[in-house]
Amino acid sequence: MAKMPDKWDLETEILVLGSGGAGLTSAIIAHDEGAKVVLLEKTDKIGGATAVSGGFPWIPNNHLEPQAGISDSREDALTYMKFIADGQVDDELVEAFIDNAPIVMQYIEEKVGLKTVISEMPDYHDGKPGGKAKGRSLGPDSFDSNELGEWKDRLRQAPVVMFPTSWEEYEKSNAKADPRNLDYVQLGKNMMAGIVGMGMSTAAYLLKGCLDRGIEPVMEARARELIQDEDGRIIGVRAEKEGKNFYVRASQGVILATGGFEWDEELRKKFVPSPDFLPLGPPSNEGDGLKMAMAIGAELGNMHQIWGVPSCQVPGEEYDGKPLGRMTMGERTMPHSIMVNRQGKRFVDESFNYSDVAKVFCDINPVTYEHINVPAWMVFDQQFKDKYMFFVTPPGEPVQDWVTQADTPEELATKAGFDPEGFKATLERFNEFARKGEDPDFGRGSTAYDRYQGDPNHSPNDALGTVEKAPFYTVPIMRGALGSKGGPATNVNGQVKHVMGGVIEGLYAAGNAMASTSGPGYGGAGNTIAAGMTWGYIAAKHAAKQPKR
Repeated sequence: MAKMPDKWDLETEILVLGSGGAGLTSAIIAHDEGAKVVLLEKTDKIGGATAVSGGFPWIPNNHLEPQAGISDSREDALTYMKFIADGQVDDELVEAFIDNAPIVMQYIEEKVGLKTVISEMPDYHDGKPGGKAKGRSLGPDSFDSNELGEWKDRLRQAPVVMFPTSWEEYEKSNAKADPRNLDYVQLGKNMMAGIVGMGMSTAAYLLKGCLDRGIEPVMEARARELIQDEDGRIIGVRAEKEGKNFYVRASQGVILATGGFEWDEELRKKFVPSPDFLPLGPPSNEGDGLKMAMAIGAELGNMHQIWGVPSCQVPGEEYDGKPLGRMTMGERTMPHSIMVNRQGKRFVDESFNYSDVAKVFCDINPVTYEHINVPAWMVFDQQFKDKYMFFVTPPGEPVQDWVTQADTPEELATKAGFDPEGFKATLERFNEFARKGEDPDFGRGSTAYDRYQGDPNHSPNDALGTVEKAPFYTVPIMRGALGSKGGPATNVNGQVKHVMGGVIEGLYAAGNAMASTSGPGYGGAGNTIAAGMTWGYIAAKHAAKQPKR
């Protein structure tokens, strides 16, 4: 805990730490509730993990569903989210998210201008009670970044291409199955004109909302320690700016929205079970909020969970000076591809939602004490190569030299390092399933989500296609993390709890800086963004009502 400074560099009523979806929403709501707001951002860019994402908020029972004729309800949403949380989250926290998420989404649309449309994306467990085949994942509109003025260049750039168009246009094109369906001439014009889409768009709308309210983030100011008064209440922060201490006083509250801890090696080793994972978020997510909260006795929750995703690394690619990880989507969900382990065997429904697919990388053989599915490989054939995008390689173009290829399955397995005989038997079995359009081993293609992520023009099953046409290709696959899910535990007001009971007065948390209220699960595309915005809203509303100290 930092000592009380002799002089404060800034004084405000509510201090927000972090400029992702959670932090920007917190700042907007706190201002609109009548509070003076200061926002500190650690890096030289605005947007956090939100800016490098798809930009979806996942909002059960949202205001757009009735207009689209989609049936949803509080009861359905609660039933589904309690299944997702798996008993690891207090019901009152789940209820707080479900009750407030639709409110904050409609508020941000009306007061900030962030328009969304209902995506065709199903919930990640659409077949479970309360799950929906579509309606809850909301795709953002595009945004003209010129509206940010001098802040335009401060918007975080997504390291993997986020198309400069609205989600509605992208989804209508069916570009996920064939990127050649996109109008690249128009996309080029949009890019040159400063149009951004997806996560960059969501972050840009929220940044514009802050700027319109006179909230200009204080950049390159890294929060290091929380400052308490003699009663233990949080009254400010010691940050570092330009190599010096920078003290900010907050008379009503401090909101931690600093993102996760996925880039901090020690925290990963300490809290997240093996195998280690490849971080995909901004490298600035080093657990700053977590460390500050731990230092003053915060209760922690959900620390062993991550927003997991099967991932891959293209050699040489970097983002902010760190190795760039790429999530696998079409590469594993489209027909004519499979994933195998060192025995050459399939181990999962490859087309299922990435969060739950990533969990099987943790399976352990209790006798050998080895991870059964680490290492793993993604395999595809020339049929896939002719039809679909493979990371940075368009359909029909030669693969890059880091991709292993061979003329026979056995040769491919030998080159890559997995069992040739096991792989040959796996392919024979899988191809038989693919021809029939059913996968009795893992159920690939049996859920609405699987089919959505597949190719609607492929039959007899959108997600199943034989892997039999030479040459064959493979790349290593590993567990990745879009972010961590653990942090300070909060109550229904977003207040951080103390490990000895009660709350730490004046301290709040939101987004990936807090213990996730979805527990081990992932409701649907944009669950993390929706949770960040919702808990940012809840925390700001409560903080703005506190007496000024």
